[in-house]
Amino acid sequence: MTTMRPGDPVEDFELLDQTGTPRRLSTLLAAGPVVLFFYPIASSGGCTREACHFRDLTAEFTAAGAQPVGISSDDVAAQQAFATAHGLGYPLLSDPGNTVAKRFGAYRRFLPGGLHTRRRTFVIGTDATLLDTVAGETDFDKHADEALAILRRPP
Repeated sequence: MTTMRPGDPVEDFELLDQTGTPRRLSTLLAAGPVVLFFYPIASSGGCTREACHFRDLTAEFTAAGAQPVGISSDDVAAQQAFATAHGLGYPLLSDPGNTVAKRFGAYRRFLPGGLHTRRRTFVIGTDATLLDTVAGETDFDKHADEALAILRRPP
């Protein structure tokens, strides 16, 4: 498993979003920095709180020129139900084989219940380099709050 550090290049990838549309990281970055947040399972209590906090901070992310993008191993249908139920308004990517999670170091091998995706957030600059990361499994608001702080840092 890879551990990514600030300044590391982020390899491009493509996954389906909640509508079944292919999304490439490089295309998302063309519109501004991406806050890629990994979460264990769509519609669970903690993941719902985290995703809704990102949604509630839409104006702040827009002001920073950035967009949140959620990612988990849930299938497209589960991502669609999650996005619709909570009016999330940003892409939710389906990573069913945990391919991207493994690349980012947001995967854990051994966990009862099969929740392999770690709650990790990666703030990625438009040049496809990692600006910084946010970690923590139980402080659900922390990820969006700290991602905004990272985006607001002077260059």
